[in-house]
Amino acid sequence: MTNTCLTLEGVSFTLADGRVLFHDLHEVFDQRRTGLTGRNGVGKSVLARLLAGELTPSAGRIVRSGDVYYLSQHIAPQGTVAALAGVQPVTEALARIESGSADPVDFDAVGDRWDMRERLQSELDRCGLAHLRPATPASALSGGEAMRVSLIAAWLSGASFLILDEPTNHLDRANRDALLAQLQRWPNGLLVVSHDRELLEQMERIVELSPLGLRSYGGGYSFYAECKQQERDSAQRRLDQRKLERKRDTLAMREQQQRQERRLAKGASDRRDANQAKILLGGQKNRAQGTAGKLRQQHAAQQELLSQRVQEAAQQVALSTAIAMHALAPPQAARQRMAELEDVVLPHVPSTTPAVSLAITGQQRIAVVGPNGCGKSTLLKVLDGQLASLAGRCEVHARTAYLDQQLASLAPQRSAIEHLLAVNREAGEATLRTHLAQMGLDAQLAAAPVGALSGGERLKVALACALYAHPPAQLLLLDEPSNHLDLDSLAALETMLRQYQGALVVVSHDETFLRALDLTARLHLP
Repeated sequence: MTNTCLTLEGVSFTLADGRVLFHDLHEVFDQRRTGLTGRNGVGKSVLARLLAGELTPSAGRIVRSGDVYYLSQHIAPQGTVAALAGVQPVTEALARIESGSADPVDFDAVGDRWDMRERLQSELDRCGLAHLRPATPASALSGGEAMRVSLIAAWLSGASFLILDEPTNHLDRANRDALLAQLQRWPNGLLVVSHDRELLEQMERIVELSPLGLRSYGGGYSFYAECKQQERDSAQRRLDQRKLERKRDTLAMREQQQRQERRLAKGASDRRDANQAKILLGGQKNRAQGTAGKLRQQHAAQQELLSQRVQEAAQQVALSTAIAMHALAPPQAARQRMAELEDVVLPHVPSTTPAVSLAITGQQRIAVVGPNGCGKSTLLKVLDGQLASLAGRCEVHARTAYLDQQLASLAPQRSAIEHLLAVNREAGEATLRTHLAQMGLDAQLAAAPVGALSGGERLKVALACALYAHPPAQLLLLDEPSNHLDLDSLAALETMLRQYQGALVVVSHDETFLRALDLTARLHLP
């Protein structure tokens, strides 16, 4: 029997605008490695912060049996490496003690962690960060380096329960592998908020957050995906059955109503021909009309019940409705030369990075892979014309659309539909809103400031601007497009990119994602 670490008891959370994010959640988290998944914007990160004690539930309570350590997906690299690793108070206290301090506060800060500096350096070495020192400014770190140091803070915390929010974002292949191995060794409770299918496969169970609440699935990602497909199929069959029942019963009620109307008509005719007192004829008429009225009421109630059943079944189908993405078709020939790079020396990269020579033609799908800091994002910026090469020849003959990791093209105060209208005035607002809805951004989200959206929702807005611009892009430059996207959106993006008629250059460390794209080439940067 596994030990209970966290318990949700009727937990609800209401946003500042009055919208209920989730209601009456009940769940137990134990020492099993657990993955938390769900569609973008459903509230996974909020739930993680509630579990960690960073937020307070609007209703219900959370019971914790030990210390909880939470690592956010949004890392602010401030202070030093020691601060980012969560050990700066200990290392500073050690330094003061070594300088002669006898202050009990310093000894309390150290506790039994006299080897903390050695442990920190050992973790830095193990993570391929031997060049860093505790006093190194965190602002000098790359995104991948900052994530790795933050993960070291989690390992050194000694917490009873660890919560990691999208920990594989920004990690290169080697460090993803190291993270997977470390999670296998973690001895205590673990909850990972993620859409990384490789990471979720390593979990002992998956918990899904949806508008219906929390649902637990045993096993890793493969088992979860199989269960979800069965649920989708079952929901569709139930909807088809409910529609058939409504059609059949509606036809039966219509026929019953028609028979009743014929009986009423015959009764009225018989009364006109009958030689009876008016009071008796009136009574018969009233009784007949009363019976007809009751029948109409019964039919109306039954019709409402049938429609309600259809709506409930449709709601279940809607929750699993596939996200759809499609790029506007660029007019170009399959063999058209899109870009040419000859002995291009990239800026802001290590001197050991070799010059790049590359020819990109229409309908090519090229993956750029390599460790953090080798120049993958820089190469995309050179192709997009944002940066100039230090040497060599770079010629781009196609319209490009660039998606950067930081989504710098998005203005936080502007809405999704405003961003989309700015790049496409030809399609019309109704068409663009349909595109957003197909990506899972309904009318409310399309009108909200982008800064108020979740990370995955913001990424969808940036993707929409790249996919639906007019005139259409002939060369898509995508930097880690799978980061933050939910599983349904990932599947839609993969399908769209396989069918895209232009050229594609994509930077990603997600091998599952890259394998799904039917790549034509890979460019390895050392």
